Amino acid sequence: MSAPRRKQLEAAWLLHHRPWSDTSRILDLITREHGRVTLFAHGARRPKSPLRAVLQPFAPLLVSWSGRADGGTLTAAEPGSAAVALAGARLLSGFYLNELLLKLLPKEDRHESVFDAYAAAIEGLAAGDEQRALRAFERVLLEELGYGPDLSRDASSGRPVEGDRYYHFEPGRGVLAVRDADAGPGVHAGRAVLAVARGELAEPCAQRAARVIYGAAIAHCLEGRGLASREVMLAVRRLGREG
Repeated sequence: MSAPRRKQLEAAWLLHHRPWSDTSRILDLITREHGRVTLFAHGARRPKSPLRAVLQPFAPLLVSWSGRADGGTLTAAEPGSAAVALAGARLLSGFYLNELLLKLLPKEDRHESVFDAYAAAIEGLAAGDEQRALRAFERVLLEELGYGPDLSRDASSGRPVEGDRYYHFEPGRGVLAVRDADAGPGVHAGRAVLAVARGELAEPCAQRAARVIYGAAIAHCLEGRGLASREVMLAVRRLGREG
């Protein structure tokens, strides 16, 4: 009988955890080398367990486990570096990133670029650059999943996007030219679309275009599944406006 597989000190982030029995937890993590994994953390809920302080969201981790990546047993966990402090809207944005990974990233599917983009996004949120941090992560995630939109060409005509024209985005197809008079909430100037394609989000019009386009592409990937974190963010914004 072969010995169980063991992984030692793998770079990871905790995405979600839930109780399992009276003393243990089930952990959902993203790791750089093994993608998204689910592990059982025996004794992690005990009051004196050292894991209680270590297994926190938005804290870089080094984790070890035995057995399979899906359903293995956590054998050790330690901080990879200092935890990132997120609060308020930034904290909700962090949970939004976690929920995207849980719902869209297949288990045990290695995506080093997604792992690195997640780490960069958490750092960006902590620094207060929320919009660029979120959009950059969404872009990488969509590209890795094979749903990255081509924003450089009109999906109908195949012609290059022109800065002085207007376009709307249709999930599953791409950007489509519209008449200037049709400009509305879902329509963007060509210069904004091209800025998004280049990853240049300094201008408000480019930030808005990126939020709408990537949001529509992600909704298409979710296939009708909602995001609890997004609903909370929208509710908080509504309360802020009403207050």
